[in-house]
Amino acid sequence: MTRKRLTWGVIILTVILIAADQILKIWVKTHMPLTESITVFANWFQLRFVENNGAAFGMQLSTGDGFDWGKLLLSLFRLGMIGALIWYIRYLVKQNAPVKIILPMVMILAGAVGNMIDSCFYGLIFSESTFTTPAHFGGHYAGFMMGRVVDMFYFPLFQWNSVPGFLSFLVDSDNYFFGAIFNLADAYISVAVVLLAFNWKYFK
Repeated sequence: MTRKRLTWGVIILTVILIAADQILKIWVKTHMPLTESITVFANWFQLRFVENNGAAFGMQLSTGDGFDWGKLLLSLFRLGMIGALIWYIRYLVKQNAPVKIILPMVMILAGAVGNMIDSCFYGLIFSESTFTTPAHFGGHYAGFMMGRVVDMFYFPLFQWNSVPGFLSFLVDSDNYFFGAIFNLADAYISVAVVLLAFNWKYFK
């Protein structure tokens, strides 16, 4: 594959992945109140709308006026990482790296950008989501970089009531195994990490 074709392939795939993530998030945010669930398949695959404030480990470095410095610093760090990923993908393309390496890097980039869009712009363009009504365009619930990330995929596979304490992170508050709620951008990153793990020898 020529460098030009590979470059365009990377650009088109990145745009498609980001668009799919954003279309789903916008639909969920404008059609579902907070914590509403829609069963997709057999009760273990649900769409459940929650919002993630985006600060690592729940870090809150707020001032008295409620400004979250922790979220701002995390957003700036993510912007730096996105820039580094773009540089590294361009480097891989110039080196004619195999697609099995470039593809997961593109997925990580798309996931990072997808979640960054939520943080940067959702607070500026949407109204506040509530437990009774969906959000709508034209509101302003937070400032730039202060928006919340939309999550929706929920897979409560089975209840594990006797889970050992050190494995409690694997269950939710109702003891359902794999109780994490995540979005398409998170899925991109998780799948990409697995793909890179299978191809770790390339980085030697």
